[in-house]
Amino acid sequence: MTLGDWWRHGVVYQIYPRSFQDSNGDGIGDLPGITSRLDYLNDGTPGSLGVDAIWISPFYPSPQLDFGYDVADYTDVDPDYGTLADFDELVSEAHRRGIRVIVDFVPNHTSDRHRWFVESRSSRDNPKRGWYVWRDPAPDGGPPNNWRSTFARVGSAWTLDPATGQYYLHSFLPGQPDLEWWNEDVRAAMNDVLRFWLDRGVDGFRIDVAHKMAKDPDLGDNPPDADAPGARRRDEDWEPAIHEILRQFRRTIDGYDDRLAVGEVFILDPRRVVRYYGDALDELQLAFNFSFLRQPWRAPAFREAVSLYEAALPAGAWPDYALSNHDHSRARSRYDPADPMRALRRARVAMLMLLTLRGTPFLYQGEEIGQADGEVPPERVVDVDGRDPERTPMQWAAGPGAGFTTGEPWLPLGREANTVNVAAQSSDPDSMLSFTRRAIWFRKSSAALRAGTIRILDPEPDVLAYLREVDGERLAVALDFSGRDRRVDLVTALRGAGVDARRGAVVLATEAGAAAATSIDLQAVELRGDSGIVVRLA
Repeated sequence: MTLGDWWRHGVVYQIYPRSFQDSNGDGIGDLPGITSRLDYLNDGTPGSLGVDAIWISPFYPSPQLDFGYDVADYTDVDPDYGTLADFDELVSEAHRRGIRVIVDFVPNHTSDRHRWFVESRSSRDNPKRGWYVWRDPAPDGGPPNNWRSTFARVGSAWTLDPATGQYYLHSFLPGQPDLEWWNEDVRAAMNDVLRFWLDRGVDGFRIDVAHKMAKDPDLGDNPPDADAPGARRRDEDWEPAIHEILRQFRRTIDGYDDRLAVGEVFILDPRRVVRYYGDALDELQLAFNFSFLRQPWRAPAFREAVSLYEAALPAGAWPDYALSNHDHSRARSRYDPADPMRALRRARVAMLMLLTLRGTPFLYQGEEIGQADGEVPPERVVDVDGRDPERTPMQWAAGPGAGFTTGEPWLPLGREANTVNVAAQSSDPDSMLSFTRRAIWFRKSSAALRAGTIRILDPEPDVLAYLREVDGERLAVALDFSGRDRRVDLVTALRGAGVDARRGAVVLATEAGAAAATSIDLQAVELRGDSGIVVRLA
């Protein structure tokens, strides 16, 4: 693999390992299962998906209260997923195919079964006591402040430990006690965790709740309007301490060649999110743009979200985009207007948008086939925060286990598994999978899409359009969000951006056969409802 800012140019594919591929029939996906599917992800030919990197959600030893985000050991593999030897094999085989490997790093909290916390709660004078956030009860005997768990059904973010008479802080479940990031020993130990995985060859980290680690050291109450836009919370985003923690992570990561730090910064104001790149671009290299993910299916909404993020980015910083992940309903389901055919058309438009905007696209497993959220009956619910539907198993083929497992899957399969799956779409040139492959491989061939500038065009309200350009390659992208067929005047829109072009060739399209046109009049571009095209300007 060549060195360089691969994360600027590549496509990243998120794998939720529990639901990706089971190799031993126990109904739970595992690391050997991921290794067995690497050729599907990228075998070096356009017959594969062609992704450049995989981000693997947690696979560490865990009681699975939050399915791996409650880590009991940062430097091992949970037996459900395999062994460290399996992980090493996965990294080796991925690298052999030119696929980078990003792993989840969960620094805000551990499991309550982690040896550090077991020691910490054993007594008030244990050396590890200061590794977690312990406080005496309030005068009335209740929690030290009004902080609430991120999981609404949990309630208070504090749990009383009767044995020692103090409360401990947990931003999530009581089984996920928060580490005390004002403690230098904690910082040193967690940087050692980074080095452990870097030494094993990982190419980067997705840093979980990167904005949560530093909190008000005085533990003051949150204001009554803590959840309002722009409100300042005391239980997260505590500057400048949070930025020093991230700079220290970055120094550790930069001690190794060509590695990435991407942060889950769940703050919906892009102007605040971009602070996590650092004034000198010395913190995160990428910060997830959750404002974009939460936009409604309207061209003006996405136009504004892209423009705002581009304007807010520090000079030299690089954007990124995602529309689905393991914590959020799949785009196919969010934008489903109760018409399955139209939903799949919109899924293609969403995919084309992700792969042609300026920035790094993150795709969630199954997004490439238009997989929808699963239906999970009450008796099969396992997640504390209602995220089971977006985590149902990958749909590889028709049949009892959908090609995911020969056993009973840990979550029920999606109801469309027999029709919306990889096997059914692989050889169909008009399928969602075939379109996604074409789009990713076209992106690889286009310097304008991988590294070019972007200028937002404004042909009409229901169409999102933009120009990507670098070194003489000019591509115009037009995406319809209205569902109505239309004729679009791109000549006038381009002229408004200072570009004089009248003809072009369609080089990529969501509609089957639409890319066959060799030349079109840009003043009268025929655009089907819920479709998109990429035009190379003459």
